[in-house]
Amino acid sequence: MMNNTVILAEKPSQAGAYAEAFDTSERKNGYYIVSNNEFKNAIITYGFGHLVSLYSPEEYNENLKYWSLESLPITPSPFKFKVTKDKMKQYKIVKEHLDNADTIIIATDLDREGEAIARFIINHSGNSHKTIKRLWINSLEKNEIQKGFKNLKNGNDFYTMYKEAETRAFSDWLVGMNLSRLYTLYMQKNGMKGSFSIGRVQTPTLYLIYQRNKEIEEFVSKPFFELYSNFTHEKGKYKGKYAERFNSLEDLKAFEEENKLDNAKGIIKEVTTEEKRSYAPKLFSLSDLQSEMNKRFNYGASETLNIMQTLYEKKIVSYPRTDTNYIGTPEFEYLKSNLTEYLSLINKNIPDPQLNENKRYVNGKKVQEHYAIIPTKTIPKLDSLNEKERNVYEAILYRTLAIFETPYIYDETTILTEVNKVEFKTTGKIEKDLGWKRIIKDEKEDRKDEEDLDTPLPNVLKDDEVVSHTEIKEGKTTPPKYYTEGTLITAMKNIGRNLDNEEDQDVLKEIEGIGTEATRANVIDTLKYQKYITNKGKNILVTEKGKTLCSTLKDNEITNAELTAEWEKYLKKIREGQGTQERFLESITRFINHLIDTAPKTFKDSDIEDHVKKIEDENTVAPCPACDKNLVDKGKFYGCTGYPNCKFTLSKEFRNKKINKKEIKELLENKETIITNLKSKNGNKYNAKVKLNDKNYIEFVEFANK
Repeated sequence: MMNNTVILAEKPSQAGAYAEAFDTSERKNGYYIVSNNEFKNAIITYGFGHLVSLYSPEEYNENLKYWSLESLPITPSPFKFKVTKDKMKQYKIVKEHLDNADTIIIATDLDREGEAIARFIINHSGNSHKTIKRLWINSLEKNEIQKGFKNLKNGNDFYTMYKEAETRAFSDWLVGMNLSRLYTLYMQKNGMKGSFSIGRVQTPTLYLIYQRNKEIEEFVSKPFFELYSNFTHEKGKYKGKYAERFNSLEDLKAFEEENKLDNAKGIIKEVTTEEKRSYAPKLFSLSDLQSEMNKRFNYGASETLNIMQTLYEKKIVSYPRTDTNYIGTPEFEYLKSNLTEYLSLINKNIPDPQLNENKRYVNGKKVQEHYAIIPTKTIPKLDSLNEKERNVYEAILYRTLAIFETPYIYDETTILTEVNKVEFKTTGKIEKDLGWKRIIKDEKEDRKDEEDLDTPLPNVLKDDEVVSHTEIKEGKTTPPKYYTEGTLITAMKNIGRNLDNEEDQDVLKEIEGIGTEATRANVIDTLKYQKYITNKGKNILVTEKGKTLCSTLKDNEITNAELTAEWEKYLKKIREGQGTQERFLESITRFINHLIDTAPKTFKDSDIEDHVKKIEDENTVAPCPACDKNLVDKGKFYGCTGYPNCKFTLSKEFRNKKINKKEIKELLENKETIITNLKSKNGNKYNAKVKLNDKNYIEFVEFANK
């Protein structure tokens, strides 16, 4: 029996789930007292995520509160940690218990971030010398928690994982603090307003979106023409397609006439029928689930992660932040045991369940810290879930059940028809077994299948004769599609495919691209918060602020995913015990110094002045009525660019309704305007004539028609 044991959870809900798994538990202020056969009066306490965080620059030196180029680079040695006021109360509770502990069990989330959260608290409290164990489970179900506490791992086995996370945190601090200050100051020197955030992952992600937006903006659509032939055979009709496209109608018609293709005799050169089969999609990783939920329901990446966290805490799905699509044998066995219950939950049936392991889904070698997202043994009442929770849970459940189905099997028939030595190809499909498609419906794929199945092909044979009747179809080349949050998550995960360097491709493929399953959603949120990107429907667009940054840094290493590949290669070495934190941070410092040295040339060669002018034009509402400057959007109000000499300001709202630029312009020119769609206290809409009084306040004049 372990004495004086403290179990350190990441958050209160996690601690509560652990407490429920013990024979007895008593809730106290900020902790639980629990007991069972292995533990007597053990303490479960928790953080609120990060209780401990890194110092900000001004906490090392108060002069760093004021940004200047002369103060760069900022390179703390050693890095220091603090506890913020809002977390101090809980930290003191945690520290008191850690101080009294003989053994500390780290029970935070089972990833690098979770390991770092725990170790930072333990180190800061001065308890890193204590015996440390590790709880390693992928589910918050009671029996899984109990099994985990009976099979604790040695904490030392995860020390290098912590060092990797700590090194990443230090390097991200160095890059973020130094380069954000560096480029903000140069931006401001060139007339830009506000601050610019730079990050190891967020900046190449922003550049990815910027490049896609630029491709779309610069895309010139071109027409193309395709040649088809409707063939008449004594047993029926079918359509074939000529492989090449034509750039002009004239070229196509010339080709058609030269080869005498219309109303001509053809001969069937080949008829082949091949049985094809496709297997169910792989199980979900977090990125795959985020992409799917965005495509189907327009859920944002963070929204899906938050829903998943709720389902995890309800103990009905496995650990959310997983980067693998595989499960091991134990998981497959419990899924198999619960198959009947899962199916009855959604009123489905699998006539011939596949109960042997398939390496496409079950492969213990591909499961390291986590396995794929799957349902747990706990069967929920679907009615107890809200709409979004149910949508996500059912997507996971259906994807999991599909692996027990047979393959989708169909016969694909290909007919090659030759008309005066010009070949046309026809493909048709006959379904033999729907297999996993009985469980999962892919609307896009189904539509394609229906098109293939629309008209059954006639029973033709090689060397049969047909008559050709040509048909011309016109199309236009289309630009690439804007990123959505779903496709951006996928692009971040697969970004290594676009690199020229094969070694970097391999590294990024191995580490699943840039960012991690847990951080990609947060990166997107950061880009939105910084006003670098905005959503238009599902599409992600780069704002003028984002364009300015990307255009200025277009030749800079910080925008390049290869940089992340190099970092990840060495961080992986730290985890494997083959690299050192000191060496890595030295290389980061050299990198920052290089960018500080090259910044003047970066801005000298940029077109930032054009962007500054464009932003000013976009923000300008009207000429200032008090001077010869412009009235611009200042965020919460409209103000004069001549400030402080001219202090003219104007509210952006009237009776809780935002006044648009057109209304403001008319108000300033005519001293009055009509504001539409105002809401009364009882919710009725009305229009009002307003005027600008002598004190530059907007006054109600009378109700008005639109």
